[in-house]
Amino acid sequence: MKTRDIAHITLEAETPFKIGSANSDFLKDSPIQRDWNGLPMILGTSIAGVLRKDFESSLVEDIFGGQEFGSKAIFSNALLLDENQKVHEELLLEKSSFLELFDTLPIREHTAITDKGVAKERSKFDEEVVYKGSRFKFSIEMLDDEEAFKKLIELLQSPSFRLGGGSTKGFGKFKVIEIVTTKLSTIEELAEYSSSLNDKLINGCSVDLSTTVQAKNHTIYTLKIKPDDFFMFGSGFGDEDADQIPVYEQVVDYELQGLSKKQILFPASSIKGALAHRTVYHYNLKEKLYIGNPEARVAIPELFGEAKNSKKEIDGSKGKVLFSDCFKLDRDEHKVFDHVAIDRFTGGGIDGALFQEKTIAQSDEWKIEILLENGVDEPFVKAFEQSLNDVCSGMLPLGGATTKGHGVFTGTWSKS
Repeated sequence: MKTRDIAHITLEAETPFKIGSANSDFLKDSPIQRDWNGLPMILGTSIAGVLRKDFESSLVEDIFGGQEFGSKAIFSNALLLDENQKVHEELLLEKSSFLELFDTLPIREHTAITDKGVAKERSKFDEEVVYKGSRFKFSIEMLDDEEAFKKLIELLQSPSFRLGGGSTKGFGKFKVIEIVTTKLSTIEELAEYSSSLNDKLINGCSVDLSTTVQAKNHTIYTLKIKPDDFFMFGSGFGDEDADQIPVYEQVVDYELQGLSKKQILFPASSIKGALAHRTVYHYNLKEKLYIGNPEARVAIPELFGEAKNSKKEIDGSKGKVLFSDCFKLDRDEHKVFDHVAIDRFTGGGIDGALFQEKTIAQSDEWKIEILLENGVDEPFVKAFEQSLNDVCSGMLPLGGATTKGHGVFTGTWSKS
């Protein structure tokens, strides 16, 4: 019999995440993947694909299989944990109130971007995402290769580990809550082994998670910034106080066995957009690439990626910068501003066009983590770091209504 190393792993989403189902419905452009009970699920193939990409290239086919032989590693689907820290591998006749929270999930609004980095006309779309704080459990089984098994466990704890789509715009960051491993060496042990994720492993041993695993392929930048006064990341909706309000989301709290109070969302996509434009500016200024030069936007695909475009023969590429959404508890500290819409032809106010904007007035410090892939050419790195300087000095506002004076932050940044 071949030796089998087995691990039960529990993950918690540190940001919202999206595992697409390739379907659509009348209410959402891009729903998430769900299991037989209608609960969010992460396919084992998604986990295997991420770990395969980060594994040592010389050993990939030996561990994950190739055309001539199968994989040594077997991944189960990651199933949602309920309020009792149990997964449901069977068909549920009735959901608990906790599991019913996942019937309706947050929706993120987006606008497609052109190759020039601006919004594409009539291209608004939305994505369904799973709450931050959601926990999932899955298993890994490795046949007769203890060293590769340890490597997979280590990769799960890497700061750059992401699952699902949209990792470069803030989605899919996870942390490991628990890892329990065991080794099956005899037929008798294999006969006693249960494949259920709810059953304890025979002679299971918990992995020490107190030691921080360093990022081997990325440099970690940490922004610590505070707003000078008011800021807002618009939700596109209003309430009883204002026509435009900030974007909020709730997160899952397993101690409360429910959802938290509403949280202020600092969307990573907003940070990414601002830094991308300013990085291009600094790079072009240094390299003297002015308007009309076809190389004037080379920094965008190099650092932040670009979408595939068959008409312009663009293959598309994934960004080399990873961002994460940030959350803070809303303490109901707001400031509502009254405005009058302006006629762009006359420059005067439009009759009857009064509207209100609600901004955030909390002065908390925001800690934002950004990972930059190693190996990027130095001129691009310098331009990116100059953009971070602009954010920390108040020269690059973040969020909406920046032309009205909102969104000015000051602080410091550091890198590992």
